Amino acid sequence: MKVVIVAFSLFSLLFFAEKEHVSEEISPKVEVVIGSSFKLINDTKDKVSIYTGTGFVSLNKGSSTSVGCNLGKEVRWANKGKKGKVIFKIESKHCGKTLKLSKMMD
Repeated sequence: MKVVIVAFSLFSLLFFAEKEHVSEEISPKVEVVIGSSFKLINDTKDKVSIYTGTGFVSLNKGSSTSVGCNLGKEVRWANKGKKGKVIFKIESKHCGKTLKLSKMMD
């Protein structure tokens, strides 16, 4: 009799137990370019400091830097380690290219 009661109890637990509800959230489509970068040349007349979306860089006149293609990140002016106004947002069309800072400021 005890076996029947234990078996019935286990059966009841398995049968009537609440099933865990798994919900799938739909996330927005994110475009990621892996292992790519672009070259940014300071073709202005002045030495400039910029924030590349991941770090601060000082560019002399005519110098360049490689910037990672972190889509959606903002390239900004910088002053003494502080972020300034946005110059442009990194887009997939920039990846693999050489960009002139003066053209990006327009």
